[in-house]
Amino acid sequence: MTCLTDVQASRVRQEISIVSFAAGTTVCARHTPSAHWLGVVGGMLKLENISEGGKSSSFASVPAGAWFGEGAVLKGELRPYEVVALRDSRVAFLPRDTFLRLLEESHPFALWLIAHLNARLGHYVALVQNFRLGDTTAQVAYSLSGLFNPALFPSTERCITISQEELGRLSGVSRQVVNKALQELQERGAIRVSYGSIEVVDLKVLQDVAREA
Repeated sequence: MTCLTDVQASRVRQEISIVSFAAGTTVCARHTPSAHWLGVVGGMLKLENISEGGKSSSFASVPAGAWFGEGAVLKGELRPYEVVALRDSRVAFLPRDTFLRLLEESHPFALWLIAHLNARLGHYVALVQNFRLGDTTAQVAYSLSGLFNPALFPSTERCITISQEELGRLSGVSRQVVNKALQELQERGAIRVSYGSIEVVDLKVLQDVAREA
């Protein structure tokens, strides 16, 4: 909003919709039109795909304060993943026409979006590198520390509500491996593990572990 003029900001407030979703419910189904750019006002979402055999694969989580889905909106294609509320969440829906109009009219917004897309690209390049070169503890550490990328997720709370099974899906490892990795990260002073949640105690230590190969 800081990129917009008062008139543009007023238009966004008039045309945006805020919808509440209970944990576990679908926010957007896969292969439906990308008619909105999405932002997480509160809570946390996950992006996942489900195979024909029914196996779920989560590949990203989106905390409060983050916007996502701009790629499909820009290209006008069907949404390539399912969006599900990981916990009770409030989601902002900005119509595609409004999004494209802002992109055309506002040079500051266009520059912000370019920086946002660049940060997302860098995040996923580092993710692939981490999964190929890092050990399993580094993979889990990266999945957690990635939620604190200031360009993509500027408002992530230090206490994250996420199950070990879900973290395993995001990290590409089993729940048992996640449990072992979390214990190691806790022993190194990076996190504190509680039932159903993980508190990041020292983000720098967590990021250092994520970069270990």
